[in-house]
Amino acid sequence: MNDRTEIPLEAFYDLTRITDLAIAPDGERLAFTATEYDETDDEALSSLFVVPTDGSREPHRLTTVAGASDPAWGPSGERLAFLAARETDVDRRVGRRRRSGDDSSEADAETDENDTTADEPNRQVWLFDLDRGGDARQVTDREDGVAEFDWSPAGDRLVVAARDPTDEQRAALERRREGGPIETTRLQHKVDGSGWTDEVNTSLFVVDLEGDGIERLDDAFGGGAFQDMAGLTPRWGPTGRIAFTSCRLERPDDTLIRDVYTIDPDGEGLERLTDGELWCHAPRWRADGTLGYVGKDTEDWYRPAVIYFHDGEDSHALTASLDRTVAFESGLAWIDDAAYALVGDEARTRLVRADLEGTVERLFEAQGNDRALAHFDVSADGTTAALVFSHPQAGADVHSVAVDDLTADDEPTSLRRLSRVNAELTDEYPMPEVRRVEWESDDWTIDGLVYRPPDTDLEDDGPHPVVVAIHGGPLSYDEPEFRFDHAALTSRGYVVFRPNYRGGSSRGAAFAEVLDGQRGTAEVDDIVAGVESLVDRGWADPDRVFGYGFSYGGIAQGHLVTQTDLLAAAAPEHGIYDLRSSFGTADTHNLTEAEFGLPWENPDAYDDASAVLDADAIETPLLVMAGGEDWRCPPSQSEQLYVAVRKQGVDAKLVVYPDEHHTIGDPDRAIHRLEQLLKWYETHDPARE
Repeated sequence: MNDRTEIPLEAFYDLTRITDLAIAPDGERLAFTATEYDETDDEALSSLFVVPTDGSREPHRLTTVAGASDPAWGPSGERLAFLAARETDVDRRVGRRRRSGDDSSEADAETDENDTTADEPNRQVWLFDLDRGGDARQVTDREDGVAEFDWSPAGDRLVVAARDPTDEQRAALERRREGGPIETTRLQHKVDGSGWTDEVNTSLFVVDLEGDGIERLDDAFGGGAFQDMAGLTPRWGPTGRIAFTSCRLERPDDTLIRDVYTIDPDGEGLERLTDGELWCHAPRWRADGTLGYVGKDTEDWYRPAVIYFHDGEDSHALTASLDRTVAFESGLAWIDDAAYALVGDEARTRLVRADLEGTVERLFEAQGNDRALAHFDVSADGTTAALVFSHPQAGADVHSVAVDDLTADDEPTSLRRLSRVNAELTDEYPMPEVRRVEWESDDWTIDGLVYRPPDTDLEDDGPHPVVVAIHGGPLSYDEPEFRFDHAALTSRGYVVFRPNYRGGSSRGAAFAEVLDGQRGTAEVDDIVAGVESLVDRGWADPDRVFGYGFSYGGIAQGHLVTQTDLLAAAAPEHGIYDLRSSFGTADTHNLTEAEFGLPWENPDAYDDASAVLDADAIETPLLVMAGGEDWRCPPSQSEQLYVAVRKQGVDAKLVVYPDEHHTIGDPDRAIHRLEQLLKWYETHDPARE
């Protein structure tokens, strides 16, 4: 292999992302879903795989029809359920209909005319019986699909969360689908990725797997500003009670609070366990019928998310003393009398154990410092753990390890790599090497990552062109991980620098709260100081520093280019640059109010956080990117920044991806984005003619 080979951007189609993980109750098998990319149809495809945890064979693809997510094993370990938007099960389609030999186009036309849902199936629960074999069986048939589900302790029923419109609401939804007006009375009138909201309840239903019975639990319904995003997260406990989350406050759209409720499977005995003060999610039962959950302060979003234990009467914080946040969307698992979870800790996602007295222990030093821990699950019998490691050179893959070895300092023999889903990329093309660095900024020690081409010596071959890649959030952090854009840049000679600026979430509340209500301050200082430290080391060419960053990474660049000439060219992506005009057009009014107050009550705070008001200071060429349906950072924000700099004659380009939300999903658009970045840097590189 030639280490100087540039990775063709079309190799993005060879990328595979592991998205879900579930280990069987006996720890002997592991299910995962992976997203792959089809170049012919230019789309992302998700599939379900199963692999033995002893590594005795390669992963086996279970689904041949695209679309699979949220795998969950039944209590016996013989059945595996998942969500998928597939065509209706054969068992539900067979019967009298037009046979082969009829004019197929005419038959299809008749079907489409009489079936308004024929074009796009909704997600339903499907079930593999791995003991008997055969294809998956469809077990739900909700007209509006299923959002979430969980197994009953006996494995004979499911609890599912599904939208439940009235006849009047269904008629209004149909009018909307046919191009009619969007009507809403909700304060949270849109949510990124879900679009315009409505008044339809999402409720819990109990599904009988042995028949066609389905019963709605009338008192088990959702609610809240981010209901469409957060879900009810139903969990069926060992004593028969079902836990879920909801907001039942007087103005549920005017808060981020979510409470934990429990209910009997017959719909009786609704009980609220929490006190209406936190965003609660990820409830998980213990074997004795008590449960834990993750709670987040809704008034101070910069404070760490904490694991709580509810003993049947009161809640107790288990990880508050750690001053480290539970990793976003990671949840928790119980092993005996302790909760296990992933936390952000010193720019690492790592495993911790918290007992019922609140003693917290960091685990699994064998993880090392050069790879990220992305997912974690534990078998019901407590013997085996499943996890995903992401390594900059080796790729992202599923692993298994004995639970007893989670305390190991050195890599145990029980740790097994079970997949090599990105071998086609990592074997053929040069992957970057990574180095952690530290520097001082305003009396704080800040850290970051430097990705370099594998054939480059930072000390002897410098200085190098540097791309400053700024993480979003800001409540996030960077750690060594496998990413296609890193490899694409380093294979073209760039060094990628990822600074973990103040406001990030892996160093405790004080580190994060520096940025609370103070956009365009600490993060600018930290990023500038970090680049200057690379220049002082001889690694970075100060005239060839470029930038990109998504979400808050775009916001940070907006402030960087109004306050400094650090970047030779910048690419703010999907950001907010006029905070006042984003209030009510973005879906984050509750978050923004908690941090800045209301714009008509505290206009100066909004203006101070708005880079576009200082646009007359911008001289840096800007490639401004946006998603046409991004309701987290609306495209009008990018338009404002673009027009402001073009009005002054600054070189700028606006790229809007019409159907994209607060992400880039389609592979052709992901490739187009990288093409635009590379061309922009080359155009404005003073070392290139």
